[in-house]
Amino acid sequence: QVQLVESGGGSVLAGGSLRLSCAASGGTSSNYVMGWFRQAPGKEREFVAAISRGGGTTIYADSVKGRFTISRDNAKNTVYLQMNSLKPDDTGVYYCAARRLGGLATKTPEYDRWGQGTHVTVSS
Repeated sequence: QVQLVESGGGSVLAGGSLRLSCAASGGTSSNYVMGWFRQAPGKEREFVAAISRGGGTTIYADSVKGRFTISRDNAKNTVYLQMNSLKPDDTGVYYCAARRLGGLATKTPEYDRWGQGTHVTVSS
């Protein structure tokens, strides 16, 4: 079973940028649809973005469209989330997730494996 480790979180001012990484081990990441989710304090975990196994198709939550970009490097077993024009509402713990079967998905039960998360804080 693939294991996921996120990195790249931190604290930034509104309007700034961060790049999150998700390293997969114990499996071949190209076998998985990969997604990013986030959870703000006191709120449910929500979908952010997902990318197909080959990287050719992506989907985004409306709240991040035009600001965030998901990408993957299957040779490095790594998925990225480039976050630009960050807003305080983007604050939360960001989780990487992997889905073995099926296509792109936006719901947490549709993903099989999860990382431990990385914290992102955006201040105004």
